[in-house]
Amino acid sequence: MGSFNTSFGEDFLLVGFSDWPQLELILFVFISVFYSLTLLGNTTIIALSQLDFRLHTPMYFFLSHLSFLDLCYTTSTVPQLLVNLHGLDKTISYGGCVAQLLTSLALGSTECVLLVVMAFDRYAAVCRPLHYTTIIHPFLCQVLATASWAGGFLNSLIQTGLMMAMPLCGHQLNHFFCEIPVLLKLACEDTGGTEAKMFVARVTVLVFPAALILGSYTHIARAVMKVKSVAGRRKAFGTCGSHLTVVSLFYGSAIYTYLQPKDSYSESEGKFVALFYTIITPMLNPLIYTLRNKDVKGALWKVLGRGRDAG
Repeated sequence: MGSFNTSFGEDFLLVGFSDWPQLELILFVFISVFYSLTLLGNTTIIALSQLDFRLHTPMYFFLSHLSFLDLCYTTSTVPQLLVNLHGLDKTISYGGCVAQLLTSLALGSTECVLLVVMAFDRYAAVCRPLHYTTIIHPFLCQVLATASWAGGFLNSLIQTGLMMAMPLCGHQLNHFFCEIPVLLKLACEDTGGTEAKMFVARVTVLVFPAALILGSYTHIARAVMKVKSVAGRRKAFGTCGSHLTVVSLFYGSAIYTYLQPKDSYSESEGKFVALFYTIITPMLNPLIYTLRNKDVKGALWKVLGRGRDAG
């Protein structure tokens, strides 16, 4: 017996993928490769956005924030997972668990808000092109980015605080990192009131932003359909399609995990879904944006060309 608010000196056991020992080595190799690609891709996006003046626009300002978020988010879970897969020690301290919960939840919540901001940026670019520079000015970009980070960390502080106040029975987490749905499984008292508050917080940070994004793209689709030029339509759909792809990948897996009732949440399925939004999506984000974006590819070749000339 133990509880989150009294057993400060005890560790949690992260089961991870030890139920499938034959998969652990394969997962270790693939996740190591994916993590390396995530670090490389997102670092490249951030560097290019700083080095090439053509990318000093609101769109790439927010994309840099998204890349930095993805770097931090995947780093908050993947190193622990790799240790879990490779070694015999599968424990995490109480303090480490709380820190991981607070950090990963804050970064994930921030991404939820930031994706709404990016949808608003695309709405202004497509639906109000003549007033775009007036609407999305540098000061507003700074305010929106700051609000995204502040909102994400506020949500995390609220949910982590509520989670820490819950009495937990047992210290075995059938997951590879400390996440709310799995910790709720250890609740050993009737915590319906606290869980209801946490559910409202999750709806606020997942459903409302998703609805706002859907509304933005409804207006964008209507505006694009009015464009007579085929080339103009393709450019608009290409620009917005990247962001919509990211949104679908991120929100789809997050909503599936966090909006399920506690009793119907499957820990085995949850581990594999969590792999998707903690590892796969952060790795794909740079590819999704760069493969469909001539400006980013042009900036990359320009930087590489400078490197060859210098050599």
